[in-house]
Amino acid sequence: MHSVRIIPRLDIKGPNVVKGIHLEGLRVIGNPVKLARKYFEQGADELIAMDIVASLYQRSPDFDLMRSIANELFIPLTMGGGIQSLHDINNFLRAGADKVAINTYATLNPALLSEAVHQFGAQCIVLSVEAKRSAPGRWEAYTDGGREHSGLDAIEWIKRALAMGVGEILLTSVDFDGTKKGYDRGLLAAVTAFADVPVIIHGGAMDAASLTEAIQEGHADAVCLASILHYDEWTIGALKEQLMTKKIPIRHA
Repeated sequence: MHSVRIIPRLDIKGPNVVKGIHLEGLRVIGNPVKLARKYFEQGADELIAMDIVASLYQRSPDFDLMRSIANELFIPLTMGGGIQSLHDINNFLRAGADKVAINTYATLNPALLSEAVHQFGAQCIVLSVEAKRSAPGRWEAYTDGGREHSGLDAIEWIKRALAMGVGEILLTSVDFDGTKKGYDRGLLAAVTAFADVPVIIHGGAMDAASLTEAIQEGHADAVCLASILHYDEWTIGALKEQLMTKKIPIRHA
C-alpha cells in the first residue's frame, strides 16, 4: 500500500479563504498565504487551493494570489477554479501549480480534458467532481461550487474522464461538505471500485477515525480536509500520529 496523503484544502473567494456547509453559507477563515504556510509547517503532504467563485462569476482566478501561495510551499500544489482553456491551465502551472483541477467547464466541453492530458501530461490533470446524492446509490455531478446541476451521473462522468486520461480524481461530497460527520463512504467506494488512478476524498472529515475509515474501508488514496484544520480542532501532525497507530502508511514530515 502506498503512503496515504493528507491534503488540506483552501477554498478561496476574493482575498480570503472561506468555508461553508454543503458548499453554501461561506464564512471567512483567513489569509490564504498564511494558511498555506501554516499547513505546510504542520506537515501537509500536498495542498489544494481552489478559486471557488471564478466559474460562477465567469472570470479568471487571481493568479498573483496563487503564485504567492505557491511561493510558501515545498510540497505538491493543486490549483483550480475558472478554467476554460488550455491557456488557463498553463497560467496555473506557471503560477506554481504542480497539478490543475478542472470541474465546471469540462462538464460542458469534455474534450478539454483529453486536450489537457495530451498537452501537459496525465500527472498534471485532476478531475474535480462535486457529487450530490440523487437516489440511493446514485450521485449527480454539480458545477459552479456545488450550485448548478450538470445533469451528469457522477459515476459515469468519472468513467468518461478516466477514459480521456485524467491522472487523479478529487471527489467532493456536497452532502457531507462542512458537516464534520465523516466522509461519504458509499460515494467513495463506488468510485474506488473502478478507478485506476488515485482518488482524493473531500467533504465531511471529522477526526482521525473518519480518515481511517475512508482509507481502510473506502480505499481512498488521499484524504482532503478543511474545517477541522481551519477551526484548529486538529493539526495535521496529530492526525498523522493517530493514523500511524492504525498501521496506515503515511509520509513523515
